[in-house]
Amino acid sequence: MEITARQREILCQIIEEYAETASPVGSVTMARLFGVSPATIRAEMARLEALGLIAQPHTSAGRVPTDAGYRYYVNHLDGISDDAEKPEIKSFERGVHAIEVRVSSQSQADAAIRRAVDSLVELTGNLGLATIGGQLYLSGISQLFTQPEFVDTRRVQAVAKLLDNLEPWLREAAPLEPLNIFIGHENPIGKNSEVSLIISKFRSPFSDRSYIGVLGPTRQNYMKVMGLVKYTGKMLEETL
Repeated sequence: MEITARQREILCQIIEEYAETASPVGSVTMARLFGVSPATIRAEMARLEALGLIAQPHTSAGRVPTDAGYRYYVNHLDGISDDAEKPEIKSFERGVHAIEVRVSSQSQADAAIRRAVDSLVELTGNLGLATIGGQLYLSGISQLFTQPEFVDTRRVQAVAKLLDNLEPWLREAAPLEPLNIFIGHENPIGKNSEVSLIISKFRSPFSDRSYIGVLGPTRQNYMKVMGLVKYTGKMLEETL
């Protein structure tokens, strides 16, 4: 998929702005950020919409990212996240330190994994999960459902169905990548739940295929969350 550098910057800004505000992003807001006219931004948005990367939920509303837009963003994060002064980078570094402190204080493997999951919940606002000895440990369900996306009870039910089937799916599918990201409809279960599952595979005393990660709305800070999940999996593998 070919888009211009400016279109990519606009897409990234829409994704990051939407993650913060949970409100559709308008052309006037983008115009101020990029120092161009709203008409210019609308033309660029029209191109991104034609490519299926953003959508307009209501006629008079701004734009929101689609699953395809998030996928493009995630696949191109290496070219987006190289600014050490970005707030996301600094927030990631603080999160890493917090996880290290909490996990290193635990002498038992199961307790260390639980503390790591609880830390991810606090740092990301998502639901945290991990496999421990063949069982699925979940933390932060109430925190997840305070997100504005889950005012709709149908979405809550879809997430509950996904969680009911997550442990057997992990056992059967056993994703092999160190970091696995399933966005929205990409989820093998709960395709209509409009959430993203971000999990890291690691070796533990319980299994060579243990998993830790988070489940949250597709609207989230992927740069920070992916970094924290990947780091946590690697740290647990090294320390356990």
